[in-house]
Amino acid sequence: MTTMQRRDFVRHIGAAGLLGLGAAPLAFAAASIKPDAKSALLVVDVQNCFVTGGTLPVKDGEQVVPIINKLSGAFENVVVTQDWHTAGHVSFASAHAGKKPFETTKLGYGTQVLWPDHCVQGSADAALHKDLALPKAQLIIRKGYHQGTDSYSAFMEADGKTSTGLAAYLKAHGVDTVYVCGLATDFCVAWTALDARKAGFKAYVIEDASRGIDLNGSLKAAWEKMAKAGVKRIQSADIVAA
Repeated sequence: MTTMQRRDFVRHIGAAGLLGLGAAPLAFAAASIKPDAKSALLVVDVQNCFVTGGTLPVKDGEQVVPIINKLSGAFENVVVTQDWHTAGHVSFASAHAGKKPFETTKLGYGTQVLWPDHCVQGSADAALHKDLALPKAQLIIRKGYHQGTDSYSAFMEADGKTSTGLAAYLKAHGVDTVYVCGLATDFCVAWTALDARKAGFKAYVIEDASRGIDLNGSLKAAWEKMAKAGVKRIQSADIVAA
């Protein structure tokens, strides 16, 4: 995703975003999806900071855990991501005098939503949820650890230039399709799915295995953006029996 495209996306889904996106039909996948060796489950940021009691809780965030645990059994390839910020990270409102959480600021790479301090490296808040059980997970991608750059996507940091290496890893393992789930739907899940498409992967977002923040209409905007990019919206029951 280019820097200009990222700016456009943040402008639409950020704290100052508008709802003025044209409605687009959402893409749905056929039922009875059977992931194969070319498929990977991407479990995004299911961490203590994003569930009840965390520093940036997503409503009902913990409810995705049993769904993801069940889904993981259907995949040979599982990758997990963690938000992994330095103390005083540029994305924290506390790092900007006079700014409050969920306001925005301009950085060198575009508009940045400012968040409460969260997912600080090595803290219990940044740890994966204790009930997450993913024995087949082969890789943990940590993101947002560069002091001056945020990173929502598992593939690319917010500057649009710095790769996490995930695309190369997946391609080296023969993966051509990713199934994205986790927290939050309208930010890290959406950016990951969009960047997956930019990197040439087929991409699905598993709706009931994800939860959104919905900041000023950001959830609706994110689904529309994903649909336009060819991301397919499915349910866990499309992959595993309820």
